[in-house]
Amino acid sequence: MKKKAKEPIRKKVRRFQVGDLAVYPAHGVGRIEAIENKVVNGEEHDFYIMKVLENEMVIMIPTWNVETVGLRDIISEKDIPQVYEVMRKKRDAMGDTQTWNRRYREYMDKIKTGSLYDVAEVFRDLFLLKTTKDLSFGERKLYDTAQILLVKELSTAKKTDENTILSEIELLFAGPPPIGVGVVESHTLTSDAL
Repeated sequence: MKKKAKEPIRKKVRRFQVGDLAVYPAHGVGRIEAIENKVVNGEEHDFYIMKVLENEMVIMIPTWNVETVGLRDIISEKDIPQVYEVMRKKRDAMGDTQTWNRRYREYMDKIKTGSLYDVAEVFRDLFLLKTTKDLSFGERKLYDTAQILLVKELSTAKKTDENTILSEIELLFAGPPPIGVGVVESHTLTSDAL
């Protein structure tokens, strides 16, 4: 016999509807395709069925667990200038003194938070780092991931195409580099990773 699972009491959990766009940490923007009831370990649970726009991956998210997993609304268009400001700011001095694997872990943790501001920091730091030296394979993958997450959410929030966002981001880095960061060669953002 199926029993209805006790769902934890939570204060005002965001309820998504079929068709809503949402952001899942480290995977990006997706659309809620369905809300389904499934039996797991003999208990009934409601799940959001979300399809990630970038790669059509399907993710099942318990409806009562959205806060814990970090499912959130897309950033508001009025908050986009703050994301751009994060990318304009000079990064902390820690960048070059850490080993690549320590940076990788730190950046991965930031991407997993689901915060677009954290993703913008990772992108900025790796973009600036690659102007002074080659990124490790892991850092290059993180750079590509951060770019994809950033561009997809910003283009969705602004209701514009991804190339427009890439151009806007490129302009943020077109000025003189932050103090202490030399430019070895010109780097152009491309949609190759997208």
